[in-house]
Formats: sequence, structure tokens, C-alpha cells
Amino acid sequence: MRRDTIFYKLFQQSPTLLFELLTNPPINGDEYRFDSVAVKEPKFEIDGVFLPPKSSNPGVVYFCEVQFQKDEQLYERVFAESSLYFYRNSARFSDWQAVIIYPSRSIEQSKIYPHRSFLNGEQVTRIYLDELGDIRSLPVWVALMVLTTIEDEQATEEARYLLTRSQQEAPQPENRAIIELLTTIMVYKFENKSQREVEEMLGITLRETRVYREIKEEGREEGEKSLVLRQLTKRVGELPQQVLQQVESLSLEQLENLGEALLDFTSMADLDAWFNQL
Repeated sequence: MRRDTIFYKLFQQSPTLLFELLTNPPINGDEYRFDSVAVKEPKFEIDGVFLPPKSSNPGVVYFCEVQFQKDEQLYERVFAESSLYFYRNSARFSDWQAVIIYPSRSIEQSKIYPHRSFLNGEQVTRIYLDELGDIRSLPVWVALMVLTTIEDEQATEEARYLLTRSQQEAPQPENRAIIELLTTIMVYKFENKSQREVEEMLGITLRETRVYREIKEEGREEGEKSLVLRQLTKRVGELPQQVLQQVESLSLEQLENLGEALLDFTSMADLDAWFNQL
């Protein structure tokens, strides 16, 4: 289940969601913009960044990391990247904060003593979703985050409850966004079920939602990519890592074009020539 994608979609739809998790959120939280940023030399990208509005008074930049698998060097990476980005952009911000979101404490890295100053201070907030309380007592957007963590048997019942609650509480544009994200969560959570089975679980028609169309297109692209890679291997032999990465970056239309062109390939030179023509 692609939880990082789901969480970043949640933050894009509702940037203030992060601040609902914090004890001391910024006063102007509704003016923040969720984005990803890059830092050069060395080059790396930070996917979850909440940027304050541009003004004469620099605000606080918030770095957010959603971590659903154990990473024993997560804190080393997050604190290094956050500090370096702040260093290179210190004129724009007055301070930085980091928020780490875990499904539970068991996912947190084991070696935390070297980072005690950050972890025990005010600059880093750790959120454990399974400790936020009953999903039905949480704000809807926060409840969607918790929905990604609960067992499948309970997820269906809670998803239906959140759908009903959203229809009752949220204005129409926000309600549509909630339905889209909720169905995203459920389609990924029950990826082995058919469309009809997921529809019956939720009591809605997924083909009417944008998420179903996107996931269907995504599945088509993944299938085309697998087919092209298999055919290329048969035609020109084992593919170098660089070539694999090039194929991975192709759009669906480009993959389909490559699928037709490779029928005439006899060597790696033919594939190189095709890429040069792009």
C-alpha cells in the first residue's frame, strides 16, 4: 500500500492537517503551502515540506516525514537534510521544525540516543497514529490518516462511517475531496479485490470517482512497462541499470511507441538510437 503517496495527497488537499497534529501550531497555519524542495551539492529532495507565506517576517518551515517501514538511519537523514536546507535558505525562515509520522512506536528506529537533543526538545514532534485515539472521535482528515493503519476487517466499517460523516459535515467541494482520498486508501488497501467488491464494501460507485480512473490508468501503465521490459530483454539481452531507469521514466504513450519499435530491434544499439530520437 503506497501510504506516502496517500499522505502527501492528504497534505495537498488540506495543508493545515499537519498542524492539527501539533500542540503548538503556527497562528497563520492556513496560509502555509505544502511542497517538495531540492537541495544541491549534494543533491537530494525533501518530499514533505510546509512553507510559510512570503512576508517581511520570516516564518517557520516544517519538514514532514511519513514512515511506515523501519529505517535505522531515518533520523540521521532527516536531521541532516533539514539542517542543510535551513542553512542554505536561512534568510527565508526564522526556524525549522520536523514532524515524523509513524503508524506505531514499533516502526521507530532503534538507535535514538545520539539524537536525544532533537527528540527530547521542542524542534521535533513524533506522531504515532495508533495512539491518537478512537478514529470516530478524530477530525475527518486526521481519521483518514489513521484509516491507513487499521486492520482490513475494521477498515471497511470505519470507511463507511467516515463517508457518512463527511456527507453530513463537510461542504460539497471538501466532501468530494474526502471521498476521493478515502477511496484511494481503500482501493490500495484491498488491491486484491475486484471493483465490484470494493464498491459493495463502501456503498459507492468507484468508476464515478477520479481515483478509480487514475488507478486503472496506473495499472495499465505498469502492465505495459512490464511487457516492454520482458520483450526488450528477449530482443537485446540483459538491460543495464541506466537503461532500466530510462524505461521506468517513460510515459504510457512512449511505452506503447517503444513496444511497437522494439519489434525491429536486434541489438542494444537500436534501443540507444530510439532513446536518442526522443
